[in-house]
Amino acid sequence: MFRQPAALARLGARRGFSSLGMQAPTTVTTLPNGLRVASETMPGQSATVGVWVDTGSRFETDQNNGVAHFLEHLIFKGTQRRSQYELEMEVENMGAHLNAYTSREQTVYYAKSFASDVPKCAEMLSDLLSGSKLAPDAVERERDVILREMEEVEAQLEEVVFDRLHEVAFRGTPLARTILGPKEVIQSITADTIRAYVQQHYTADRMVVAAAGGLTHDEVVKLADAHFGKFPGKPSSPPFEWEPSIFTGAEVRVHDDSMAGGSHVAIAFEGLSWNDPDVYALQMLGALLGSFEAKAARGAGIHSSSKLVHDLARDDLASSLMPFCTCYTDTGLFGVYAVASEKNDLDDLTLIILEEMVRLCFTVSDEDCLRAANQLKANMALSLDGSSHVAEDIGRQLITYGRRIPLNEAFQRIDDVTPEDLMRVANRVIWDQEIAVAALGQVKYLPDYNKLRGRTYWNIY
Repeated sequence: MFRQPAALARLGARRGFSSLGMQAPTTVTTLPNGLRVASETMPGQSATVGVWVDTGSRFETDQNNGVAHFLEHLIFKGTQRRSQYELEMEVENMGAHLNAYTSREQTVYYAKSFASDVPKCAEMLSDLLSGSKLAPDAVERERDVILREMEEVEAQLEEVVFDRLHEVAFRGTPLARTILGPKEVIQSITADTIRAYVQQHYTADRMVVAAAGGLTHDEVVKLADAHFGKFPGKPSSPPFEWEPSIFTGAEVRVHDDSMAGGSHVAIAFEGLSWNDPDVYALQMLGALLGSFEAKAARGAGIHSSSKLVHDLARDDLASSLMPFCTCYTDTGLFGVYAVASEKNDLDDLTLIILEEMVRLCFTVSDEDCLRAANQLKANMALSLDGSSHVAEDIGRQLITYGRRIPLNEAFQRIDDVTPEDLMRVANRVIWDQEIAVAALGQVKYLPDYNKLRGRTYWNIY
């Protein structure tokens, strides 16, 4: 069968996305108090508006770890203008969706509604962020809710593994802290603790109002100015002292033969920050590693273009595989999360995973590069399906990059990555580098740390 030369195929891939030049622009305005307002107009009758705050668990201390997530819960329990019941009824009567989440570096509050109801949603979000009662009795009620949530999270094994992975990868530094916080700290948090956190972190210079959907930028700016224009521009309390998070080669193993679901293992190298020029190449390396879920289809993985997925499926070593490239302001994690099959052969499982990761330091073809580029571009394009996803992309990028990177610019940067770039970045991140390992379940026979560390390079001399 005739195969198109790789260079021509890559050119064709670029041309295939030429229509991205018609992508609606993201417009940004900065209010006098330092609040950034960003929006993208989209066709349709719905819209999403939200507030992205540059704060999360890494901005906490050992004494208040969990306060950002605690606040996210408490903020919906009533304001000076609305009781919790009135808030919920108002959202339901609009047919809107109001939600929030906390991550290690961001906290987000957003509402999706008819475009005509965006003014009500913007006023509601402002009321939540500036007028929440944070009443002591509500703190006590919500404390029990969070403690129950912590018990539920402990049953989500993937969440547990990644929390443990962060703890060992960034031991003793801010990113090691969990989002929910330790139980003893949650039991000690008071309304005063939460108010102090709000005063220090919820200031206009650390907030972005992002919107997408059937509205204009001028409308969004007017709403933001009316409802967020008086937010303080600087904290009234002493400013937060930024601490870097330092990657540490270490491991944690939780051995439990009674645990259902097999062995869960995550192996990570130190990744890259959001603003590192090699971040797209690293994401492409993750795409080359591939992923699969054996339950999704009979024989899943056998016919994969990924050698790693093919070999694990062929030898029945894993029931699922997921590469991850997690970026933070100053560092990141790059690795693989795998759930072992019933064979539970953790020696061969980890051998093949690390062997294929190291192989990327030496062998990446033009076809590999093209496939990884197209997969990454497709994932990026598909992730922008709907106003909520677009608003999320706007808010996150304004916080992390200071601007919205248009898809055509991102795609061009991906297309500019060569096989040589991929091998260079693989050598930078993987070759003979320290690793962090988190394992949970029947992990008695997981190779020791030194043996795993020794598999990060080939003895070719």
